[in-house]
Formats: sequence, structure tokens, C-alpha cells
Amino acid sequence: MNIKELHPANKEVSAVSIFKGTGEGTIALQIKANQELKEHVSKVPALLLCIDGEVVFENEKGLKETLFPGDYINIESMVKHWVKGIDDSQLILIK
Repeated sequence: MNIKELHPANKEVSAVSIFKGTGEGTIALQIKANQELKEHVSKVPALLLCIDGEVVFENEKGLKETLFPGDYINIESMVKHWVKGIDDSQLILIK
């Protein structure tokens, strides 16, 4: 199975649960170029890993990081954040 096959091709932003262990779970995210995963808050710390493409992660504390394949960022709990797709992108979110 390939991560790109999990998401509808015509959907601009898509999230699919791919693993549920003892924690919150693991989610495959797709963000198309020039689209945005809107501002939101995670109740628990999380790790966002870029698999393919390019995205910009930002949070309310002023952090702004560009992620390329293989890059990851730790997401603080209870901090507003959002992610913009620069290119069509595939990511993994682990909570």
C-alpha cells in the first residue's frame, strides 16, 4: 500500500487514520499545493513528518518552518497551528 493511495485525488486537504495504538493514533495527511490545513489546536503533543512535497508549518508563537521530505516538527499541545501546502504534499501525524 502507498500513502498517496489513501486520499481522493480531487480532495485538497485530506486526513485518514492509518494506525491506532495505545496513544491517540497516526494519521496520513494530504495537502495540495496552495491549500491549507486550517488553524487548529492539538490536545496532546504530536509529531508531523513530511513524506513528500513541501509545506510550511506555522504556529501562534511565531514559529514558521518549511518542511521537505524527511523533515519533521514537534507540535506543542494547546498551541494554535496551521500548515500550508507549497507543493502537493503527503505527511504523517503521530499523536
